[in-house]
Formats: sequence, structure tokens, C-alpha cells
Amino acid sequence: MTVTKEITRLEKSSVKLSVTIGKDDVRSEYDGLISEYTKNIQMPGFRKGKVPKDVLVRKFGDTLKGEALNKIMEKGLGELFGEDGLPRESRPLPYSTPKVQDEPKLDLENDLQFSVVYDVLPAVKVEKWQELEVEIPDVTIADEDLAKELEDIRERNSIVLDKDEGESAGKDDVVTVNYSELNDTGEPVPDSAREDFTFTLGTERNIFKFDNEIMGMKKGETREFVKSFPEDFEDKELAGKTKKLKVTLTALKIKKLPDLDDDLAQDVDEKFQTLDDLKNSIRERLNRDLDSRLRNMKINALLEKIMENTPVEIPESMINMELDSRWGNLARRFNTNTEGLYKMMGNSPGGAASILEGWKPDVIKSLHSRLIVETLMEDLKLEASGEECEKEIEKLAGESKVEIDEVKKYYESEQMKEYLGESIKENKLFDIFIDKNTFKIGEKKKYLDLIENNG
Repeated sequence: MTVTKEITRLEKSSVKLSVTIGKDDVRSEYDGLISEYTKNIQMPGFRKGKVPKDVLVRKFGDTLKGEALNKIMEKGLGELFGEDGLPRESRPLPYSTPKVQDEPKLDLENDLQFSVVYDVLPAVKVEKWQELEVEIPDVTIADEDLAKELEDIRERNSIVLDKDEGESAGKDDVVTVNYSELNDTGEPVPDSAREDFTFTLGTERNIFKFDNEIMGMKKGETREFVKSFPEDFEDKELAGKTKKLKVTLTALKIKKLPDLDDDLAQDVDEKFQTLDDLKNSIRERLNRDLDSRLRNMKINALLEKIMENTPVEIPESMINMELDSRWGNLARRFNTNTEGLYKMMGNSPGGAASILEGWKPDVIKSLHSRLIVETLMEDLKLEASGEECEKEIEKLAGESKVEIDEVKKYYESEQMKEYLGESIKENKLFDIFIDKNTFKIGEKKKYLDLIENNG
């Protein structure tokens, strides 16, 4: 088939592919279709395979032309989208279906001309990615960070005991309560009751933040009180409102924390003989975590700067594919499918459309960053050797404390091998980033603050 093409670049990384198929090929394909039908069609008054061509065309002409048109277009596009038909930058993305523009008509006396529009991989040219300077905070592991980790360990190893009868609830006690809102006549507001709600007193881990109001209560005691919430209260449903509440204390327990000593260290892990062993292990882990967080901060700060100087037009199909992927992940978290999640969210102000629109800026930024990384990995011809993959598997096995064969089995499929290779190439690129750029030490920052802000 004689097929000629013309590619026109459009906005947002899409192209218009104009195709011309010679009239001789058009006629040949059409005649071939007619011949196929005349051999197999059955019509009243004619034996199978004996229907005259002019009778077939007279009765089904428009339908046959439509079918022939679709087949000719499909065959022509198949040749163009084949292995050597179009350069990589002009091929449609896997999730971008070419759309026919201005429905063409089949004219057996002329060339067939038609156009399709589709999204392509964005063109990315990264010019400035070396000799940049970015600022990162000055962070070190302090004694308070170690103390916080030790307190968390004590919490995890604590035991909870019933408080003696007649004792009052105090800070850090574990309380269980039944509560409800009351209306102006003192009756419970429908659907506001909650039973057997347990929390630690003083943490304010309850909707109404009524820790102070139930401080000093005894088991079995009921209190009614009015609580006003400021305009800037974290729960917008309660902000600026006043609620009358009824709370009954149904259980009162005290939390016993273990002493911070060698026995606790040995309970945490038999490899620790003394409390100092445990402390040293914690400090080493915190320093590894800090190094990892600072490395990520350097890489993210560099990518932010590179993105500023490297505009990329992200096609809509690529954005929609990523949004669909995130929606699917959210659905799995709710133990449902994507359609089920749409039904759950409905058309409320905080529903599906609002969530997807809220995700869009982050999706665009993430895709922008990813395209830059992939472009640089290709420009620098980074590869992942078999030996490097083996070493990475050994490293992952050591970090996760599982057998190497188990990790190998996880990465045995072609898809997972490719994922592992891409991860190795990406880390090589980030090592080059750190080597080829400058990092200025900024303001001092606490490690705990770094964690709270997700580094």
C-alpha cells in the first residue's frame, strides 16, 4: 500500500497525522472486499458465490464503502504505526487513541485523505541541570530526638491496668466513654451518640476536645457541659459553634511504662545487652534516616530548579492516566473498585470531581519531574548491569531481613526486572546530581520538625 504522511505539531504534546493513500490502493482494497463478499454471501435467487458484483453493489453499496473505508484507514495507520513507520517522537502514547478528524468519504476515483489527532511523548530538552546551587537546612540528631524514640519504645512496651475503684481520671490515664450531643431540651441529638470510645486523657484525640471537661471524673460518673469552639477550630463543622455534651466514663485505666534500663533494652531485642546498646542502635538508625531525608531534599530541590528552566507540555491523556492510577489506589484503600468509589463519593462538594481536580497540580508536577529524570537517564546513557541488579537485590534482602532467594523471586518477572533496573539507573542519576551541584547549608532545623513536615 502506498501511504504518504504529514505530521503537524499541536499544543499540549499532541500531533495531527495527515495520511494520503493512493487511489490505486484504494480501488484494490475495495475490489478485494467486494470479491470476498461475492464468494460467500447468500441472497435470495442466487446460489452462494454466484451473486453478481453489480447486484451486490446496488443493494449494499453504501455499507460496503463504509466497511472498505474503515479497513483501508486501519491498514494504512497500521503500516505507519508499525516498527519503522513513524519516529518515536511521533508515535501515539499507549493510552492515547487516535481520533479521526472530519470523517472522510471513500471516492474510488481519487486518493483517500484523512487525518487523526493523538497525544505523543512530550519533547523534553534539559539544558541547565549542572552547577546549580540549592539550600538545605542544617539538621543534626539531638539528645531530644533520642529521648523521643526511647519514650515511644516505652509506650509500645507499656501495660494498661484498671485504676482502683473511686480514683479520679487524670492526665495520661486511658479512659473509655459514651457520649452524645444534647439539644436545647436536653435530649440526645439523633446520630450523635458514640459508645465505648477510648483515648488517652490529655492527648485531645477526640472530636470535641473535651479532655479538660472530663478530668477528675470517676468510673460510672456522667457529666453534662457546654463547650464553645473558636472560629479557627480545626474541625470546620464545629468552628464558631457551641455544643452541649453528655459524657459517661465507663472505664478508667492507668498506663504503666517500663523503666528505662537494661531489661527494657533486652525486651526490645535480644541482641541488646544494655540500654547503651539500644541507644547506640537508635542513634545509628536516626542518622541513616536523616542522611536519606537530606539526600531526598537535595534531589527534590534540584528537580524544582531544573523544572523552572525546563518547560514541558504534559498531554491530557498522560494526566488522566495518572489520575486514574491514583483513583484506583484510593479505591483499593477503601476495599472497593473505581466505580464503587465514584458511587461512594457521589456529587458532594468534596466528591470525586473535587478530589481529582485537587490532585491535578501535583500530578502535573510529578509527571514533569519524571519526564526530566527519564530524559537525563537517556541522554547520559545510564544502564543497570546484571551484576548491579544482583547487588541491589542483596542490599534489599539485608535491609528487609529476608532471604535473597525470596527477593529474587519477587523480581523474577520482566516487569519487575525492568522496575529494578530503572530504580538503579535513577539512583545513578541522583548520585551525579549531588556530585555536579552545590548545596548551601541553610537555617538550623530540628530533626523532629523535619519529620513532621515530611522532610
